[in-house]
Amino acid sequence: MTIYPDNLDPELFKRLIESGGGDLTSRMGVEFLELSAEHSVARMPVEGNTQVIGLLHGGAHVVLGESLGSISSAIHAGPGRYAVGIEINATHSRSVTSGWVIGTCDALVLGRTLATHEIVIRDEQGRRLSTVRMTNMLRDQ
Repeated sequence: MTIYPDNLDPELFKRLIESGGGDLTSRMGVEFLELSAEHSVARMPVEGNTQVIGLLHGGAHVVLGESLGSISSAIHAGPGRYAVGIEINATHSRSVTSGWVIGTCDALVLGRTLATHEIVIRDEQGRRLSTVRMTNMLRDQ
């Protein structure tokens, strides 16, 4: 994993390394590849995250998107602050039944009290599967 510690709280870094991003992301096989406030990337296997007919579950898309958006916002918040999700939406435009999906998270707004990210999830061929947008409120501890 590549982390750009421009504003990374040491405690957040420790929790990320120890937990793999949290119980749910670990259970779903999410692997963080790059992390920063402005741009983050992670991947997730389709296998084990499908719905009854074998397609990647729409909720799995959202878990990947929210994981990236939350961590990116927490990095932006900085030491002594934390991020709380206040809005998320997802548009699913294509399905996938095997392989890995890659989520790319880019900041739309990095403010003092709000951070908004767009997460695009693609298959291994680069085809867009879904678009997730998440807004986090940034709070003092």
